[in-house]
Amino acid sequence: MASGGNRNGMHKGTVKPPSAANSSNLKSSSFKSRLPPSNQSPGSALRRTNSASFTTAARDDGVPGRVRVAVRLRPRNAEELVADADFADCVELQPELKRLKLRKNNWDSETYEFDDVLTEFASQKRVYEVVAKPVVESVLDGYNGTVMAYGQTGTGKTFTLGRLGEEDTSARGIMVRSMEEILANVSLETDSVSVSYLQLYMEAIQDLLDPANDNISIVEDPKTGDVSLPGATHVEIRDEHSFLELLRLGEAHRIAANTKLNTESSRSHAILMVHVKRSVLGVEDAIPSEIEKSSHFVKLPKPLIRRSKLVLVDLAGSERVHKSGSEGHMLEEAKSINLSLSALGKCINALAENSAHVPVRDSKLTRLLRDSFGGTARTSLIVAIGPSPRHRGETASTILFGQRAMKVENMLRIKEEFDYKSLARRLEIQLDKLIAENERQQKAFDDEVERINLEAQNRASEVERNFTDALEKERLKCQMEYMESVKKLEEKMIENQGKHGCDGFMNDKCNGKGPGFSIAEDVVEVKRLLEKEINMRKDAEEEVNKLRSQLGQCTDSGAGGAAEILKLQKALEDEGHQKKKLEEEIIILRSQMLQLTFEAEQLRRCLGRGGSGNAYTGLDSPMSQVRDSLNGHKTPVAALFEQVGLQKILALLESEDANVRIHAVKVVANLAAEEANQERIVEAGGLTSLLMLLRSYEDETVRRVAAGAIANLAMNEANQELIMVQGGISLLSMTASDAEDPQTLRMVAGAIANLCGNDKLQAKLRSEGGIKALLGMVRCGHPEVLSQVARGIANFAKCESRASTNGIKSGRSLLIDDGALPWIVQNANNDSAPIRRHIELALCHLAQHEVNAKDMICGGALWELVRISQDCSREDIRSLARRTLNSSPVFRAEMRRLRIEL
Repeated sequence: MASGGNRNGMHKGTVKPPSAANSSNLKSSSFKSRLPPSNQSPGSALRRTNSASFTTAARDDGVPGRVRVAVRLRPRNAEELVADADFADCVELQPELKRLKLRKNNWDSETYEFDDVLTEFASQKRVYEVVAKPVVESVLDGYNGTVMAYGQTGTGKTFTLGRLGEEDTSARGIMVRSMEEILANVSLETDSVSVSYLQLYMEAIQDLLDPANDNISIVEDPKTGDVSLPGATHVEIRDEHSFLELLRLGEAHRIAANTKLNTESSRSHAILMVHVKRSVLGVEDAIPSEIEKSSHFVKLPKPLIRRSKLVLVDLAGSERVHKSGSEGHMLEEAKSINLSLSALGKCINALAENSAHVPVRDSKLTRLLRDSFGGTARTSLIVAIGPSPRHRGETASTILFGQRAMKVENMLRIKEEFDYKSLARRLEIQLDKLIAENERQQKAFDDEVERINLEAQNRASEVERNFTDALEKERLKCQMEYMESVKKLEEKMIENQGKHGCDGFMNDKCNGKGPGFSIAEDVVEVKRLLEKEINMRKDAEEEVNKLRSQLGQCTDSGAGGAAEILKLQKALEDEGHQKKKLEEEIIILRSQMLQLTFEAEQLRRCLGRGGSGNAYTGLDSPMSQVRDSLNGHKTPVAALFEQVGLQKILALLESEDANVRIHAVKVVANLAAEEANQERIVEAGGLTSLLMLLRSYEDETVRRVAAGAIANLAMNEANQELIMVQGGISLLSMTASDAEDPQTLRMVAGAIANLCGNDKLQAKLRSEGGIKALLGMVRCGHPEVLSQVARGIANFAKCESRASTNGIKSGRSLLIDDGALPWIVQNANNDSAPIRRHIELALCHLAQHEVNAKDMICGGALWELVRISQDCSREDIRSLARRTLNSSPVFRAEMRRLRIEL
């Protein structure tokens, strides 16, 4: 098609190139400051192949290079000469200043600057030298390059790029001229040039050199991100004639149609890929010459292979249907063209604005050009426009596209690798000489190796024996250290018991016959001591009552003096303190006894599972006796609750003894785990005491257990409001920010997660920092903490969804306001099943409120919702996600745009 007559009416006249304008007059000077001086071509700076420093810098750090944009004006065609005879052109070019003016009307215009401005009289040769030659020179130096033509249909893009110039060689386009220069600068003996000619038609990549190959897939390297087309035909080029034959064959297969704007309008994007492989000599390496056994060095240049790629893209023209008159299948073609160009424009906008997300996967065109914009290729863009004022809107859109493209920065890098084959050939001679020398010494080497092997075998056997002996000694040493540690712990426990008046508590344990009998005897001994303490308590109470009666008698009779009364009062106070101390010790002993009972039961079960060792066969009977001797079948905590009383346990939370306080808070936490005890704990002031512990104590164990008890109480809706009224959210938030222990954070996160499930507390929970504290705990990274955080977010989102459905709440989600959406999207496909399940529920609940849809689409949540609707392991969540997507107009519109089907 391009080989025909003047396809788009481009003028063939040639004018002398205008002189360069002063660089100080240009606004866009950031790129030009990095270019070589004006007396050198842009590619000449890259042709210093012998410079080691430049090659290394280009390979490692890259050379910055902005996308160069030139604008070319097409002259009026025959139709425009008649239809627009009474109207001036909509653009005015100022090539000497490298700017153009776009007229709004007769008195107002807008000015734009470009890297080059080519008038309608510019020759094909000048267009090539300005736009494509710097890119071709870069490709010859080992860099990737791209030349692309963009513009409205009928503005001369195919004429500029693909004109063959068979009748008039001066009309040759960029494709032909680029191949001429490449073939003139490569050596076909050591270098190779191959081409692929493709078209992107209706989002399908087709091979113009093999029409049967009409659906080529794109393959991306997961490590480097490079895009390749392994299914495309690669033809090696040896001369210009064979290349022209390939272009004719490709143009014959390219799809074109007759529209109102262009008699031969391209209906596909044509892409010519030229692959160049060159052999060059890099930095010289010094290799010592061992053959001559001298001290001098033989310097050999390092053979390198540079692989580069030149991509020439003739984009199909953008068109408006009411102007082009497309209908039927041509209308579908126009839609596909406009969609791909729109996707390219979005990528350019994102790169120009330094956006964190560039939507390169929206179209196959953007995937193919990902290296051209924001990648490692030197890119030149020629913007083709027409003069007709009837198409001023399309011209303005094309100019703005070029302006945005000028803001895109690429980082040019050379792709080179060692030419091991060439290096092997040059070293082959030296290798032969070394082999001859090696054969002469082989006999001596074999004898030495045999001797060394024999010695090594003997030493290996000796080392193996030594290792076995050392391993056995280490095992015995570990056993002794373990027994010594157990003995020290038992001695320490005896010492602690001695401080509380129980010196004989652990005497028999050290002399036990086995671990099962020792624990059983400990339990019996603790029970005996407990009964002794109870008897002592009764005796003390009787003594107190006796003293009180004596005091009453003395008071009634008046026989006693003041000194006797004071003495009795002091004795009474001492008895009261002793009674209180005895009560605390009794509670501790009961707790220890129940704990030992629990440990003995666990040990019995473990021994029962582990086999029938003779040393532990008699363990079942003592354990059964201990278990039967306690409070029936009740749990240890429930038994302690009934024996001691709730008020006394809560009073121990304020004890001065740290051990007593820790035991007490553990008991309260275990009691709070049962729903039947929660109301009694709250009524007795247990919630207030726990909050006070959370506020005043810095001990990590106390804070962890107190937070766990609050989390258990927060499971009751009535208690949730009390926690909120007493400032529990603020305390939990402060604990979340201070704590580092994962178990403490898990307890705090669980408490906040329970509060998140209350519809009435949503606003206050957020105002007091509950959501921020919940999100802050993800810093821990512990799976159990993350699971509680995800559960809290799911509960909060569910309450918000329920409030929105009932008309109570309007506006977007508070979770989105507090910045939770990125973390939610990031963990939607977490490896942990509980985290993933909670996050999937949270996404579904957030998506049910229409006002959240746009934020979720921008945040990438739509793709996760689609994945959930298809791949979630739970049917109820899959159905919920599918219903949510189908019921939302915003989501449906976005899925239609992205061509996503559920």
